[in-house]
Amino acid sequence: MGAVGVGAGVLIAAVAGAAPAAAATAPTVSCTSAKAGLADKLKRDITAALANRRGTVAVGLHDRATNTTCSLRASSAYDSASVVKVTVLATLLWDAKKHDRYLTDREVSLAKAMITKSDNAATSTLWRQLGLTKIKGFLAAAGMTQTVPGANGYWGLTRITVTDEQKLLKLITAKNTVLSDNSRAYILKLMGQVISSQRWGTPYGVPAGVSVAVKNGWLQRSTHGWRVHSVGAFKGGGHDYVITVLTHGNSTMDYGIATIQGVAKVIHRDLAASGS
Repeated sequence: MGAVGVGAGVLIAAVAGAAPAAAATAPTVSCTSAKAGLADKLKRDITAALANRRGTVAVGLHDRATNTTCSLRASSAYDSASVVKVTVLATLLWDAKKHDRYLTDREVSLAKAMITKSDNAATSTLWRQLGLTKIKGFLAAAGMTQTVPGANGYWGLTRITVTDEQKLLKLITAKNTVLSDNSRAYILKLMGQVISSQRWGTPYGVPAGVSVAVKNGWLQRSTHGWRVHSVGAFKGGGHDYVITVLTHGNSTMDYGIATIQGVAKVIHRDLAASGS
């Protein structure tokens, strides 16, 4: 009996010990809100949208109007792919302001191609022009301490997190000391002019009358399959919110897009239903 008892005790301890590890590998969506019932609804609906989806997904939501925040894997690092292009543009504008100058016609042309068409050559040109010192300078000014610029010109391998992308979106959408009002308006303008074939992701299911500013990224590598990301800023209907969804481990680009859009759809719906 003693042996059986010890055996059972070991088994129970092993099971108990496994529980925290399981929780760590499958983090739950966390939401808070000043609006009664909204946090619980968002948590339930985002969780349901991600049920049975393969890959690893990180989510960030912040709505200023209802002081609502949701997060999932907020500090997990992902290869940025093209969402880093918003950081490149912000760095360019931040640096120009420091030197009290306007963007040149060439810079304006490169910036527009980089954001609205996700032009990689334009991005590489601006990345080289800025250099890592300026890029890291902007990241420090923006408090984006979890972002690590890609080495050797590989801007698409910059390591990003939901936490830092949300910080950037908040800087773009509200008055602050890092980006001038004109810079913020310019970034939002270009993100609002992204070509139709690249307007998937976080804008999916956005209610009528709500403005959309978006930048997406997609990249396939031998590890973690497809990285598919979407960052967006939305305003209207009594709300003012920013959404980041980062994913990897997708079998195809379309699979990643579908995962992001499943999350975006319920966020837009729940915020719209909550009023202001």
